[in-house]
Amino acid sequence: MFRFIFQFGAASAVFLFSSLVAWYEGSALLDHPSEWRTSTPITQLVHGTVHVSSQISQWDFFVYAAKYEPTFPMIMTVSGLYFLIFLGYYIFKKVRKWYAYYLFSISSFLFLLGYFCYESTTEGAQRMFVLFSGCGLFCMLIGFINYLLATIRMKRRQQIEVREF
Repeated sequence: MFRFIFQFGAASAVFLFSSLVAWYEGSALLDHPSEWRTSTPITQLVHGTVHVSSQISQWDFFVYAAKYEPTFPMIMTVSGLYFLIFLGYYIFKKVRKWYAYYLFSISSFLFLLGYFCYESTTEGAQRMFVLFSGCGLFCMLIGFINYLLATIRMKRRQQIEVREF
């Protein structure tokens, strides 16, 4: 239990720290009105076109930080992903196939995020594309391995049960 609490706390602390730094770096969006059209997708969904800086959503700060200062958003992504994978392992450790399905769903979400970053012209968004795609492949590979191991384990159990009768 100590290992769980330690890893949970460490992942949470890294995620929180990197989120705060990325949020701070992204607040530079307020000083760049020329970027409001391309770096405020969440605000544009909610309010439409941005006219004043007070309309900008706090979430758009993360988008801006990912585009122009991607280091801490990348650390935030990796630590958040570690947190999700670790939590899923802890929840689904008794049923490996469910854990594999959980990893497949995470990889699908990561590929979707990578798709949104694919055609961006900024270097930071291209790095986020590589990160999302790489982490998606990693989750898919680990999910596939877990699925195969669970399937092999179930077949062995069925063979042993047939031999016992």
